[in-house]
Amino acid sequence: MSNRPYIVGNWKMHGTRAMLAEARAIDRAAERLLKVEVALAPPFTLIHATRKEAELIGIGAQDVHPADGGAHTGDISAAMVKDAGASFTIVGHSERRADHKETNALVKEKAVSALAAGMSVIVCVGETEEERDAGKAEAVVGRQLTGSLPTGDGVAEKITVAYEPVWAIGTGRTPTVDDIGAMHRHIREKLESIYGEAGASVRILYGGSVKPDNAAELLAADEVGGALVGGASLTAESFLGIIIAAAEGEKE
Repeated sequence: MSNRPYIVGNWKMHGTRAMLAEARAIDRAAERLLKVEVALAPPFTLIHATRKEAELIGIGAQDVHPADGGAHTGDISAAMVKDAGASFTIVGHSERRADHKETNALVKEKAVSALAAGMSVIVCVGETEEERDAGKAEAVVGRQLTGSLPTGDGVAEKITVAYEPVWAIGTGRTPTVDDIGAMHRHIREKLESIYGEAGASVRILYGGSVKPDNAAELLAADEVGGALVGGASLTAESFLGIIIAAAEGEKE
């Protein structure tokens, strides 16, 4: 597992071929910023084209179906996105959990399918504002980790966890650095209880309104190994601001 900060852009339901220029610019800049591992998760329609245009960064999917194939109209399997050029997939994003009622068990099935296809996986967890206000944030995230993470020999090496407080995604609100550090320490403890010693090496990303002007502070929080970036990854200018912050943090 690389110790470099891992900065992943999630384009969500954005992107036409016109945005390939942004991917090319990000890829060219990544060549100069070797202290950071950079990746993009474009929509399914752009995975193949983005892989062709961006050769140095990781390219992944935003979701996969748990089945290898079959009568699942409109769904995409892990094997399909890998064939298109994806090397990883995101699973369990809060928008999938909320909009599509995805359970921890389903998220785990998707992760298992992706691993079987030879991909690495970013498993997302995070609490709602109501859960945090009720003092249940750590318990909720702990249950998500226990229920969503696949297990087995060598699995931890292919897993990244992304902590995204639901109430901070796309809202402009962010938790305090102390809050982020506390949750990431809790996640680390859970990872070590699930994976043993291997859990100490699993990278934990922070996501939720990460922007160039707050990236350095957020990435310096305890146990933060990178960022899962939404809106700020849609242009090379803003995304590179976050990548540069990560690279400069590594120099200190």
